[in-house]
Amino acid sequence: MIKLLVVDDSALMRRLLGQIFSAEGDFELAFARDGIEALEAVSAFSPDVVTLDVQMPRMDGLTCLDRIMLEHPCPVVMLSSLTTAGADATLQALELGAVDAIAKPQGALSLDMEEMAPLLVAKVRAASQARPRRSRRLAERLRHRMTIPSGPPLRRASAATEAGIVLVGASTGGPPALDALLAPLPADFPWPIVVAQHMPSTFTGPLARRLARLAALEVVEVTAPMPLRPGRVYIGRGDADVIIGNRPAGPVVLSAPASAAYRWHPSADRLVESAMAILPPERLIGVLMTGMGDDGAQTMTRLREQGGRTIAEAEETAIVWGMPGALVRSGGAEAVLPLEEIGSRLLEWLA
Repeated sequence: MIKLLVVDDSALMRRLLGQIFSAEGDFELAFARDGIEALEAVSAFSPDVVTLDVQMPRMDGLTCLDRIMLEHPCPVVMLSSLTTAGADATLQALELGAVDAIAKPQGALSLDMEEMAPLLVAKVRAASQARPRRSRRLAERLRHRMTIPSGPPLRRASAATEAGIVLVGASTGGPPALDALLAPLPADFPWPIVVAQHMPSTFTGPLARRLARLAALEVVEVTAPMPLRPGRVYIGRGDADVIIGNRPAGPVVLSAPASAAYRWHPSADRLVESAMAILPPERLIGVLMTGMGDDGAQTMTRLREQGGRTIAEAEETAIVWGMPGALVRSGGAEAVLPLEEIGSRLLEWLA
């Protein structure tokens, strides 16, 4: 049985969430109406997972989360409103140590909850296997721990024959992992980096802006076709797919409607497939980081078989070792590295 604590100030939301998880048959449930009750319940109930509302009376979700991660660390999935403030709060929660987030429905609550139930259950099940950690200041720690390879300074790719792309896939636990991956990289990193991070569209714009404040690289959300430039990171827009296309002036990155052929969006598999159709495999590097499921594993395995290079995040640092674990099991990972070593390996390969 998975012990789940549901924290929400709405009696209707608590009832609907209770119905969803009770119907699964393998969840033991407890409920709290606000952050103060949640802290008491975490201590008494010892949940395997907590779903936590952001906006609550007496003690809000962020304050409660910070206390949980200090006093009784356990996997937390945030439930956030689809607003700018809700998106910013969600990213802050992920920085504080929440392992995942899901947007609350905005329409007819009971109908929308029924539609979102499979995704919600999948996220909570994945969270029950997660390794929670306090992620605040992770990037700053990595800046000091990371070893930059010696040798000549990095060169910006200028000729078409030199152009390549780093393709990154991430899901559960991805935002703080991206922070840690990008923060130590220099502004003159020679290849563009394209990221497929599973997230709703409301969250990917704030994620790009947050990463831009933390990294030396330029970080943008892909909302229109954009030329690929060295030293720039492209975050795929949520609820859509991010792909590589070809133009007379060279490769571009663009947002495409989410394809039903892929389960998660933006799809890492579709991103890698599109890049392999444009560039030779030796000009591509695939990086698969923390996340549930196996998105990206199949295509990155094929990329390695055809001469590309691949990195899987090691189990010891991944919040959920689903996606990188699938890449390792398929034999598609050239390197299996803890999070703090991925950036230095990219620099070694491209220096």
